[in-house]
Amino acid sequence: MARIEKQDKNFNKDDNDLIDKLVGINRVAKVVKGGRRFGFAALVVVGDQRGKVGFGTGKAKEVPEAIKKATDDAKKNMVKVPLKEGRTLHHDMKGHFGAGRVVLRTAPSGTGIIAGGPMRAVFETLGVQDVVAKSIGTSNPHNMIKATFDAFSSMYSPRNVANKRGRKVSEIFGNQLKSDATSNANAS
Repeated sequence: MARIEKQDKNFNKDDNDLIDKLVGINRVAKVVKGGRRFGFAALVVVGDQRGKVGFGTGKAKEVPEAIKKATDDAKKNMVKVPLKEGRTLHHDMKGHFGAGRVVLRTAPSGTGIIAGGPMRAVFETLGVQDVVAKSIGTSNPHNMIKATFDAFSSMYSPRNVANKRGRKVSEIFGNQLKSDATSNANAS
């Protein structure tokens, strides 16, 4: 059965398989002698839905120009995030930036994306299908997204851990299972 994707007005598909999602636009006013001059600041998240994601900001006098600058900035700042089975995170993690604190947890298949506004945009463009996330502290979208990316920087896949230790992935899990069995036998 084919999966039907929900269309979102803030969801655009690029020509090279990058998806960008507009998180927010701020209007700022500068008061000058003749009245007010308005400017716009945009926050955009870009991802390929296969583990690469980035965010960017842009400022301009017009909204489309601000969005374009933010999208270009996001494409420059993309990071690779390892995904478990291509659908969820490898382990639970915490991230913070300023007053923004986030908690990201893995979830079983079928859970969906349980996350608030800006974090939801990050997970949708990243390609995560099952995750539970909670924002603690600020509701500022800039700080929430930066805290989410801080959490991503502390994520390790079993392959990364095995490479650091100079071992095979099976040895990493094999040692884990043996130590658990030994500790359970000692506890009995």
